[in-house]
Amino acid sequence: MTMSPTRIKICGLTRVRDVRDVVAAGADAVGFVFTRSPRRITCEQARRLVAQVPADVLRIGLFLDQQRSFIENVVNSVSLDMLQFHGSEPETDCNPFGLPYLKAVAMADDQSALKAEQDFPAAAGLLLDSHGVGERGGSGRVFDWSLSRPLTKPVWLAGGLNAENVAQAIRVVRPYAVDVSTGVESGPGIKDANLVSDFITAVRQHKSDEPNSNREVFQ
Repeated sequence: MTMSPTRIKICGLTRVRDVRDVVAAGADAVGFVFTRSPRRITCEQARRLVAQVPADVLRIGLFLDQQRSFIENVVNSVSLDMLQFHGSEPETDCNPFGLPYLKAVAMADDQSALKAEQDFPAAAGLLLDSHGVGERGGSGRVFDWSLSRPLTKPVWLAGGLNAENVAQAIRVVRPYAVDVSTGVESGPGIKDANLVSDFITAVRQHKSDEPNSNREVFQ
């Protein structure tokens, strides 16, 4: 059985040079933070960054319990392909923007992902993270990967990933994609090109011969 490669998302980009480095290194998706964070950017900054992203790389905007009018303004101002919600938003607050969305899941126990799958049936995928409920992620902490259970939705794995542990994370969770921010930084929002390259190399070199129910083809 031929397995699809694990996709790679680099999140929390704030500088044009970092976007260029990440794209050149082979990332499949990039994330831009529009909520409270050292990595938060404005719509004007986002437009400059998005202009560096080719069409075959997903552009994802991250939000947390923000007003619908604010999100609509971002969506209308910035060319995004997908949204990512990290707060306590119900599904009705994630749907109205005409874009597919990821729902971040605070992995408190082995029921967290299953409950999110039931509560967010329209989500394009679930992003399993180590953040606490209502937090925005980017903590650099790893959660207990054994809590993850095979889901019908694509799993995007986040939380404390880096070049040293990502291969093990893929073996345990078998996600559709891995998502990294602090693990490739020299400071908040400042990506290190060498760390980015090392991370992507570690993912690309990983081979899996096990069937992977989490690795769905994203539509």
